[in-house]
Amino acid sequence: MMEEASEMMEVEEPKSQMNPDSIKRFGLKNFIPTNFGDGYVFQIAPKEDLSQMAVSLSTNMVKLYSPESGQFIGECNGHSGTINHLSFSGPSGPHVLHSCSSDGTLRAWDTRTFHEVSGVSASSSQEIFSFSFGGSTNNLLSTGCKSQILFWDWRNKKQVACLEDSHTDDVTQVHFAPDNCNKLVSASVDGLICIFDTDGDINDDDNLYSVSNVGSSIGKVGFFGESYQKLWCLTYIETLSIWDWKDGRNEANLQDARSLASDSWPLYHVDYFVDCHHSGDRLWVIGGTNTGSIGYFPVDYTGGGRIRSPEAILGGGHIGVVRSVLPMSSESGGPAQSRGIFGWTGGEDGRLCCWLSDDSNNINRSWISGDLVTRSPRINRRNRHSPY
Repeated sequence: MMEEASEMMEVEEPKSQMNPDSIKRFGLKNFIPTNFGDGYVFQIAPKEDLSQMAVSLSTNMVKLYSPESGQFIGECNGHSGTINHLSFSGPSGPHVLHSCSSDGTLRAWDTRTFHEVSGVSASSSQEIFSFSFGGSTNNLLSTGCKSQILFWDWRNKKQVACLEDSHTDDVTQVHFAPDNCNKLVSASVDGLICIFDTDGDINDDDNLYSVSNVGSSIGKVGFFGESYQKLWCLTYIETLSIWDWKDGRNEANLQDARSLASDSWPLYHVDYFVDCHHSGDRLWVIGGTNTGSIGYFPVDYTGGGRIRSPEAILGGGHIGVVRSVLPMSSESGGPAQSRGIFGWTGGEDGRLCCWLSDDSNNINRSWISGDLVTRSPRINRRNRHSPY
């Protein structure tokens, strides 16, 4: 059982030029040390109803917690290599978590018993970096493995296709489009974003829909926009670009994104980007410092693109690099939201930190824009769960 820390951390107050009318107060509720010596947190993945969150650790283990209370629920142990991606989404049911690893396997875990219930294996020389379920019945499993994209039929666990000519380096991301179950986006260290139509027999010659060249090794991509027609893309050299994937058009190319974010944040210098967060057509890039503070920076991707002053700062919880951010928002809401929990973060210091968005008087203060806490009913009805 992980122990919950009761000591509150000191939090930086916003500079005077920040507009107090546009912010909502919040603070650090607690942090949970994972107690694994030099171990640290890779990813935090939420169950759709926010009743559980899965946390992958550098010990090749997955731990499950309650987002509402921070209570430890159980652990899934079986991978022998780095866990690269976690997700509750898939055709196996609401109590199944999927994870892929550098050990060449994708495993499905029953989160009630914490036992492995099914899975697939690539060749012994493969590493699986990302996966996504899609297709007309949601039973088509796509995985990024080195320079290949492998497909399985999840119903019988048989491999049905292999795309090996579209990328020349590790495929770091594969995601089926939220509004088009047969369209697959892949991204690679070779700097290419490829779109495939997976309807029918899948092969490199007939299924490649479009190719976009980002120009740098790609770390993460994600869909956003009211009709999910846009892609954001973060590279390993901390550049940010925005694309309309349906017509292959580049809408913004921020090669100096880290400098732009640092210039708009007078408190700190941004050392890296963690992820992106979206609400409808609005996009925030989440930047962090090596000492553990992170900020939510609005991205204006029109007119060449710019990064504005942060609308949220989470400081005082971590003492190292933050690797994952879980905003507590969903279409249906959840108990964590009703308790004013803005989200959770995990990092290389081995901590999980819980952040409050309420106005409690007995917690240390940071600050947050109301736009990141409350979504309009119109957006809530249309938004689906982000691949991140």
